[in-house]
Amino acid sequence: MNSKTQPIRVLLADDHSIVLDGLKRIVEECPDMTVIAEAADGHQAVRLAREKQPDVAVLDISMPGYDGLEVLSQIRSDRELPVIMLTMHEEEQYIFRALEAGAMGYITKRAAPEQLVTAIRTAFAGKRYIPSEVAEILAIRLAKGTAPGTPLDSLSLREIQVLRSLALGSTNKEIAESYHISVKTVDTYRLRLLKKLNLRNNADLSRFAIQHNLVEH
Repeated sequence: MNSKTQPIRVLLADDHSIVLDGLKRIVEECPDMTVIAEAADGHQAVRLAREKQPDVAVLDISMPGYDGLEVLSQIRSDRELPVIMLTMHEEEQYIFRALEAGAMGYITKRAAPEQLVTAIRTAFAGKRYIPSEVAEILAIRLAKGTAPGTPLDSLSLREIQVLRSLALGSTNKEIAESYHISVKTVDTYRLRLLKKLNLRNNADLSRFAIQHNLVEH
């Protein structure tokens, strides 16, 4: 049990109900933790964080409305709430963005349940939790001299997500459905990417994504 002699109060946020249910089961199996709120999108996560005042928040980095980093920024503007980022992405850019934004930990959805539990306890104690596989990715990037300062740093998280999806061959409609935005908004992101990166077409975007390890070639 934690120092307050009360269970660690956890907010969970993920737009996939199956994932959210799984996270809740993992947390509720621990006697020193309890789930006090569940959010299905970024706007709801911000509202519940303010209303319920959790001890730790576990946020999916890719959500409708506000993405995980936007939620992190919103709720940390109110108070120093420890946040764990949970994601399917292992690309360095996502990791750096999350940690630079103030996340206390970053774990992937492929991680063992024990990692989530350890991450929550570690964040609650005011310490960062970086699993070995994520630490290795960060070490490799730093060794290559590709720490912050790359062209990707001019892009928002959503722009990076759209860039990655385009490079993987997704259509504008598929991307729109995936991120719960309009097809017109996707095209706006695509045009903005071309302008920011000084590229001409989708083929150039795909090559750029490969060169910067957003997708495998």
